[in-house]
Amino acid sequence: SRVLRIEVAYVVSNLLPDDSITAFHLLFPDPWPKRRHHRRRAFTIEFLSCIHRALIGGGLFHVATDHADYFRQIERVIAATNAFVVSAEQPDFPLTTFERKFLIRGLSIQRLLLRKHSPVK
Repeated sequence: SRVLRIEVAYVVSNLLPDDSITAFHLLFPDPWPKRRHHRRRAFTIEFLSCIHRALIGGGLFHVATDHADYFRQIERVIAATNAFVVSAEQPDFPLTTFERKFLIRGLSIQRLLLRKHSPVK
């Protein structure tokens, strides 16, 4: 087997064909909590634009984080575009070990399920 270590933003923007992916999952990305490191966060308008391009019409993008400030940034980025609608559906995934630990401590986990807008043709 082979392993490819590469930045996800590069893969999404340069290696995936348009309208080729059914769903993406961005689960608990590094929140880079220090203000001076915020520019390193994965979820940006540019990244969301690349995700949108690669998704098929009606494709899904599931985002989850345990970091409230990062979640607010994610919501702002989504609001700045009209490329996705927030779906009322919630993915039914098993909890990870870290999710269980957070929930036991009474901390919350924020999730969004985004559906790509399909332009009318």
